[in-house]
Amino acid sequence: MTTGPIAILRGITPPEAEDIGRVLYAAGFRYVEVPLNSPDPLESIKLIRAALPEDCAVGAGTVLTAGQVELAKEAGSDIVVSPNMDQDVIRATVAAGMRSYPGVATPSEAFAALAAGATALKLFPAESVGIGGMQAWRPVLPPATELLPVGGITASNLGEWVAAGAAGAGIGSTLYKPGRSAADVATQAAALMAAWHQATR
Repeated sequence: MTTGPIAILRGITPPEAEDIGRVLYAAGFRYVEVPLNSPDPLESIKLIRAALPEDCAVGAGTVLTAGQVELAKEAGSDIVVSPNMDQDVIRATVAAGMRSYPGVATPSEAFAALAAGATALKLFPAESVGIGGMQAWRPVLPPATELLPVGGITASNLGEWVAAGAAGAGIGSTLYKPGRSAADVATQAAALMAAWHQATR
């Protein structure tokens, strides 16, 4: 199954975590990431995981070490997302039974990540790789490899990435930023999911 859009909730706090998680799920998001450089991220992961059905993957982002992988697992994570390609982190994630989404910016990093067992590849920063860069990678990577751009993705450009072969995208400040209400997040989420469905018809 294609991953699709991933909600990146950088800066979220535990008191708002459940409400934000629920409006994202209602809009159609089935992947939710809480970056570890958020306030009390492990508690937010626990709360969102408990609030949402099992068909929604919840997990940790900005995971940089194997030790953080263990903490993410203890909090109930299903996925581990990183800004970089660290084979130790990827292997620890897979060994713990979670899905690994490492950040890659070159073909060499992409192949190294796949060799370590990555589930899918996060193109980061997406603006640097570019749609043309992603299209150039596509023929040389294994056909089933999912490419997920992260950075600068909006409802207006999501369709371009999907048309070029993206299997989803990580969406951060376009969707959520600290102080944004659940109602505002719901509005943004609906627009993004509408763009996703339009692009994947």
